[in-house]
Amino acid sequence: MNVETKTIEIIAQQAMLEPSDISLDSTLEEVGIDSLGLVESIFAIEEAFDISIPFNANNPTESEFDISSVRSIVAGIERLIKEQA
Repeated sequence: MNVETKTIEIIAQQAMLEPSDISLDSTLEEVGIDSLGLVESIFAIEEAFDISIPFNANNPTESEFDISSVRSIVAGIERLIKEQA
């Protein structure tokens, strides 16, 4: 399974939506993920891809990890995977 598909599945699960309801251009806010759902999504992504995401839950806008859209999250995950290799 590729990074994009798995990430969308994780976000869909947290938002209680079908993966088909989420596009790469969706924002977490648009799909109904609140701050708790965001933290749970980050944990699920870290576990699924065996990575550590540089994310500050207390100040998400100041984190190194871009969560502005699903596309940016996928790109960030791919970058972290490459850095770990």
